[in-house]
Amino acid sequence: MFEFKSIFNTETSSMIAGDDALICISAALVLGFIVSLVYIFSDRKKSHSASFAITLILVPAITASIIMIIGSDMVRAISLGGVFALVRFRSIPGDSKDISSVFFSMAIGLACGMGQVKLAVVITLLIGAIFFVLVRFGFAKHKSIRRELKITIPEDLNYSDAFDDVFNEFTDRVEVVKVKTVNLGTLYKITYNITLKKGIDEKKFIDSLRCRNGNLSISLGLLPEKESL
Repeated sequence: MFEFKSIFNTETSSMIAGDDALICISAALVLGFIVSLVYIFSDRKKSHSASFAITLILVPAITASIIMIIGSDMVRAISLGGVFALVRFRSIPGDSKDISSVFFSMAIGLACGMGQVKLAVVITLLIGAIFFVLVRFGFAKHKSIRRELKITIPEDLNYSDAFDDVFNEFTDRVEVVKVKTVNLGTLYKITYNITLKKGIDEKKFIDSLRCRNGNLSISLGLLPEKESL
């Protein structure tokens, strides 16, 4: 049996059994792999990031390694956890599910780093199952069809009521998000968040708008998800 011993000869020095360290790190990798699978398969309709899936595998092992190096100084450990979270927030954009997955992985890594492998397994199975069910069955998702609509109109057209009858026919809800001038002020570009009625013909909806805006540019796409909590 071998041990890892700190090179600093102080009262705070600690020794970690090599086999225990390998068990903790291996468990963190296996549990991180499970978290990554939950992330991938919970929402099959949405494309996932391969690099982020790999990150979810490595984060628990890396966190566990650092916690073992830090030892019993939990204040430093918690501070380090906050730094990890901030790095994730500032690195690449992601939705709230991605942020939750990062905290999920870090919790597993903290448990493994403290030697609580059984607790880490319980956390993985329990929270992973809840996460999978909530995302897979679309908990709290809007049942109606939400879209982002961008319409370009001439400057002499009053956009506040120009499309009211069209919106009443094809939508359940309309919200003006942004209005800006383009082409040196000769045109307006209006951005709406709209909720389409079920079963409507989107082409017919766009054609009705084209008749009002002089066949200028119209864009209808998915409503962007919020990027943060």
